[in-house]
Amino acid sequence: MSKSAIPEHTYEADLRLLQIELVKLQRHIIQSGKRILVILEGRDTAGKDGSIKSITEHLSPRDSRVVALNKPSPREEGEWYFQRYVAELPTAGEFVLFNRSWYNRAGVEKVMSFCTDAQYTQFMNTVNDFESLLVGSDIQLIKYYLDISKEEQANRLKDRATDPLKQWKISPIDQKAQKMWNMYSKARNDMLKKTSSEDAPWTVINANDKKLAHLNLIADLLARVSYPNKNKKILKIDPRIVLTWPANSKKLPKLYQ
Repeated sequence: MSKSAIPEHTYEADLRLLQIELVKLQRHIIQSGKRILVILEGRDTAGKDGSIKSITEHLSPRDSRVVALNKPSPREEGEWYFQRYVAELPTAGEFVLFNRSWYNRAGVEKVMSFCTDAQYTQFMNTVNDFESLLVGSDIQLIKYYLDISKEEQANRLKDRATDPLKQWKISPIDQKAQKMWNMYSKARNDMLKKTSSEDAPWTVINANDKKLAHLNLIADLLARVSYPNKNKKILKIDPRIVLTWPANSKKLPKLYQ
């Protein structure tokens, strides 16, 4: 993996300040009955697990949840596609993070032919309306896509293969990530163009540097949510790390191809 541009002691100090803000945010969510849903998607090895851990490390486990669903059961395959995700949506006072989400259908399911063309088309034609319903029901929905270069992904896959503590992360799908890189790039581009809506736009995080990705993602998340006594001075967002663009824009930000 590439070496971080930020020293460890600086990273830890900055992360602590941001995590204090996250605790403030959670207290407000609980007291006000807000419902917040954060979706994290991205390339294989892009760092979704580490990003989520940096967010939830000091939050109350009773009032925050991480949802990482396995592949659907035979019964779930017969349900409305969004049905099992609806059951995991936040209730009042809850902060929920999806480690992958219904966008599996626009990514891995599309690339690996785990869904039919008709199922993919139906998803792409309905997901914006579905998310508008959630937003209209007072769920604050924030979507992040973690993007990394092909070279960085290769390095991280190699690290997984040699680190005994990361063996659980290795899957047959991961092993095909490099060979199918271009197909994943196309699927990502199509997804971002089609599903970055006014109600639920995408934000891309350049995650080649894990530490900078964590700090910038958290700062961006805090900047998007209202809560009392926010320390705006520490919410430093690097536009080279956090990439945004107008909803429904066909011009994507600078992505790794």
